[in-house]
Amino acid sequence: MLTLGVSGLARSDDVIHLGVTVSKTGKYAELGAMNEKAYRLWERDVNRRGGLLGRQIKITMLDDKSDAELASNLYRRLIVGDKVDLVLGPYSSDITEAVSNITEQHHMPLLASGASADTIWQQGRNYVFGIYVTSSKYSVGFLELLVKSGINRIAIVAADDSFAQSISVGTAEWAKRYELQTVFSGTFKKGSTDIRSSIQAARSAGAEAVIVAGHFDDAINGRRALKEIGWTPRAYYATVGPAIQKFADTLKEDADYTFSTSQWEPTLPYPGTREFSQAFREEYGILPSYHAASAYASGQILEAAIRKIKSIDREKLRHALSKLDVITVMGRYGVDGNGRQIRHFTTTVQWQKGKKEIVAPQELITAKPVWR
Repeated sequence: MLTLGVSGLARSDDVIHLGVTVSKTGKYAELGAMNEKAYRLWERDVNRRGGLLGRQIKITMLDDKSDAELASNLYRRLIVGDKVDLVLGPYSSDITEAVSNITEQHHMPLLASGASADTIWQQGRNYVFGIYVTSSKYSVGFLELLVKSGINRIAIVAADDSFAQSISVGTAEWAKRYELQTVFSGTFKKGSTDIRSSIQAARSAGAEAVIVAGHFDDAINGRRALKEIGWTPRAYYATVGPAIQKFADTLKEDADYTFSTSQWEPTLPYPGTREFSQAFREEYGILPSYHAASAYASGQILEAAIRKIKSIDREKLRHALSKLDVITVMGRYGVDGNGRQIRHFTTTVQWQKGKKEIVAPQELITAKPVWR
């Protein structure tokens, strides 16, 4: 930030300037790093192809420290002070929700590459466009598996943020549709290791399946709590954490049998997916998670819209993004009248013998689900 100076970015007619905050530090640092790496990869690839509209692109990334208020101030600085041409999306629903108030005020289109909370698209905003399936539908694939397995009694344990609470509400609603019985629903403080009491309450209520709605640490803490109290429910499901390799690296064999939702997997048959995964691994030495794929896909979507309208005019771009129907490395992009994603779909994954397998939908499975 210090290198930018008080006068803002050095301007050049030969460069399209983009701005974004990434969570380099704080509670979202693990997944924020995926965003940052993917954005840099997309920037490199676009410039190797000659840029956009005959101009190179340059992305300014600032550390929001996983703090929504700081992110809002930084986006205001990028738009008003540094006068970037366009912005990219940060990671997490709470940060995106806060930032979207700033981008909306300045009529700046925002592709929400790291957010899925339904509330983002329930406020009448006109400039925010989703990439993920919204969080109220996150657990639908897993619930369908429960129905097929004969498991009926579920417990929902959710963190106290918009993303997790949206999953909690959506899960309860879909469970009712599937005639599953929610025997316990509880809330814990996001990032708190004190999830054990909620897990114990789920056990006392007679739950057969436990659903933890939260972030990476919450998924880890939930699994550890099960081990601490000596309880093995027939199924353990958690959001976000089990979709990335570090979950298994952290828990070792305890990661096995855990279910989760993944917005994308490297084995999916989308154009460019294999090349993206290979390039990411060659560049950074690790496999990309869906958080990286969505960041790269948002760049592809922005690129497609700009090429279509041959302009970076914000209003023209907003209109283009609202109508665009395009395939990316992550799958299909297309939104409804509120900017909510409606074309994409998720997969349900499970860790089995140290390997993450796709267990739903049926057309894409790499292994059958395993129940305890």
